[in-house]
Amino acid sequence: QQIWNKPSLTLESDLELDCQPFPHCIFRNFISSQAFAENLKKELLELNFHEKSNDLYKLKQSDDLKKRTEPHIAGLRAALFGRFRSWLGEVLGVELEPTVDISCAKYEYTDVLLCHDDELEGRRVAFILYLVPPWQSSDGGTLDLYTTDSNLQPQSIVKPLVPSWNTLVLFEVSPVSFHQVSEVLSQDKCRLSLSGWFHGPSLERPPRHTVAPVQRNPHLPRDETVLLEWINPIYLDISYQEQIQENFEDSSEIQLKGFLKEEKFKEVSEALRLSQIEWKKRGPPNKRRYEAAALDSLPQCVSACWELLHSEAFFLLLSNFTGLRLHYLCPADDEENGDEEKDKKQQDDGEATGSTPLCCGEVRRWSHGGYTLLHDGEAARAEYALDLVLPFGCAGWQSEFGGFTCYVANEEDEEVSAD
Repeated sequence: QQIWNKPSLTLESDLELDCQPFPHCIFRNFISSQAFAENLKKELLELNFHEKSNDLYKLKQSDDLKKRTEPHIAGLRAALFGRFRSWLGEVLGVELEPTVDISCAKYEYTDVLLCHDDELEGRRVAFILYLVPPWQSSDGGTLDLYTTDSNLQPQSIVKPLVPSWNTLVLFEVSPVSFHQVSEVLSQDKCRLSLSGWFHGPSLERPPRHTVAPVQRNPHLPRDETVLLEWINPIYLDISYQEQIQENFEDSSEIQLKGFLKEEKFKEVSEALRLSQIEWKKRGPPNKRRYEAAALDSLPQCVSACWELLHSEAFFLLLSNFTGLRLHYLCPADDEENGDEEKDKKQQDDGEATGSTPLCCGEVRRWSHGGYTLLHDGEAARAEYALDLVLPFGCAGWQSEFGGFTCYVANEEDEEVSAD
């Protein structure tokens, strides 16, 4: 336990312990027999692997290995969860449970596992055994360890570990054990690893940090003149708006091609490339990674487009597109049911109390490695809202480029164990 808590220590050339940015240990040449390691790799590659892909990861993973009978898989499993588990428990000063939790993962070109902390009830120590060909940092697939801030939120990568043949990595699962597997950049190498957890009493976790809600603002007082100036006239036609609303009610989403007037769209697209815009990184990396523009640094035409999207006239237009009541002047369901008096009272109340829906937004810039992740804390505060995305600079965009927005039903996803 005393050795584990030292800042950094290399006991032998094949063993390294480090407490920065959180306690972890690296065993090189972990399996003494190279023949055993090679045969273990062969058995693993003959397993059935399943494609795993969601907002957090993309990889191929085997089924749980706790009942596999192949001699080398069974032999390693017995060693890890037998004598090695007992030794590790003595080092940590805790009693680790005999629970077997192990699977195999393959990361190939473009596969990735984004920033997370591994915390789940009962997990005490994570392990990863690499069975990879000669590997360089330029191949990607590094195990990146993050520092954390005073709120225990991940900040930046301070230690990227390049996977190497027959190397075992251990780390304590804790509120600060944030890590990721960077995107695999090699087109011809397979990053094969065995990974899992030793179970035991979890480390105490302080209350989770709660982020202040994003500021929301009422619409700006702009009349329909702003719509005539910016928007393709076809979308201002009432009969066409009715068709759009029908489509939205059927599918809950609409894509309006050529929405802005061509000259306006071109002007904003070019302005967004100007160096005067101040872009700031948005995090933390366990939730998001992209850049957002400081609104006071936007060129005039971009600011004008921003005002369009926040205008009262635009709120009314969105109501016509969607059938949602985004302004007190929009017809309510009560009116359709003949209860006009009740609807008039709701309109009067809206005028008196300022109950017009609020909005918030950002001017975002996305590049390779950018993402947003689903997050439990945000899901708990979920509410009904209308999302609007107006993309620029995407001419000729293809699906393999990524950058798509994915909506997921509020249901549990299966757990993945693959570092």
